[in-house]
Amino acid sequence: MRRKITAIQLNEEQKKQIKEEIRAFYLDVRGDEIGIIEQQQILDLFVENLAPIVYNKALDDAQRWYRQQQENLESDFYLLYKDM
Repeated sequence: MRRKITAIQLNEEQKKQIKEEIRAFYLDVRGDEIGIIEQQQILDLFVENLAPIVYNKALDDAQRWYRQQQENLESDFYLLYKDM
């Protein structure tokens, strides 16, 4: 059973960097200059809606990797047996 992620916490430096990326994207791709309020609104939208999806995907990937490592370990274990 999965718990709902209530919030992804970013520190001030992370927020600043991401907002700068958002500003640069809008300027480079769309040719639009956006202000700090719009940058914050877009950041909030992504943190609220996209971050939980990315977080859960990372957990799924980690679980898949861990299971693969367990299978490899089991295979390696049986390779240690000697023929009789």
